[in-house]
Amino acid sequence: MLLLTLPGLLYFIVFHYVPLLGYVVAFQDYQPYLGYLHSAWAGLENFSAAFADRAFWSATGNTLKIALVQLVFFFPVPTALALLLNSIVSDRVRRFVQSVVYLPHFIGWVIIVSIFQQILGGAGVVPDLLGQLGLPRYDMTTDPDAFPWLLALQVAWKDAGWGTIIMLAALLNIDRGLYEASAIDGAGRWRRLWHVTLPGLSPVIVLLLILNLGQILSVGFEQVLLQRDAVGADAGEVLDTYVFFHGIQNSAWGTAAAVGLVKAVIGTVLVLGANKFAHRLGHEGVYRGADR
Repeated sequence: MLLLTLPGLLYFIVFHYVPLLGYVVAFQDYQPYLGYLHSAWAGLENFSAAFADRAFWSATGNTLKIALVQLVFFFPVPTALALLLNSIVSDRVRRFVQSVVYLPHFIGWVIIVSIFQQILGGAGVVPDLLGQLGLPRYDMTTDPDAFPWLLALQVAWKDAGWGTIIMLAALLNIDRGLYEASAIDGAGRWRRLWHVTLPGLSPVIVLLLILNLGQILSVGFEQVLLQRDAVGADAGEVLDTYVFFHGIQNSAWGTAAAVGLVKAVIGTVLVLGANKFAHRLGHEGVYRGADR
């Protein structure tokens, strides 16, 4: 059975662990034609250049704002959707609904952004409906203040169904006898949800929350890039697009690598810190503590 994990292990080694060696660029005045070995050593100059750039801090603020909205708005959606699907009595209806809500996960961001443009854009269905009702036309896709909420709405529509897979599996692992015992004791549906279902889901919820914290500074490069120009760089620039425009397009390889390294370090610290906090609350978290 361990051999079955080999393809996945090779994937992470080749595409995640080996590329970590490339972070040496963050400490070099990297020149592609010289390579890693012959590029001049720059120390912390790339970090100083990034931290001194106002656009970097603007992108950091936008990233945190978008990540916070998605964490609060999107994270509970798969759990709620899984609970609703689990409450459907008919297996045939449940499988049909599951298939429908899973499908958006396999649609590319280009198509999804186009769909939202057709619905919420200036010439979309919603503004036209508002105009016909005599109300002011509202284009959500070009509103900088609504941009984080637009991204969260798109993520929820695309990935909520896919996220229910883990939650539905966790629901199946809850002992049915607990529901029977609580029903005999007179607990209604909501009390069974609060005292049986949610405690049974809490280990998985904590695990997913910790993993999401590790990606808090990565809010979707392709999704943001496709809509950045519509709201302007002041509202639409995030760290991933900052690396692309200021680092790669302008050939500032060292600065781009420095920003990427900062993101990785912050994500690692958040995961380790949240995992330690989960241990204190009695959960296993991502990995079991040495004292457990």
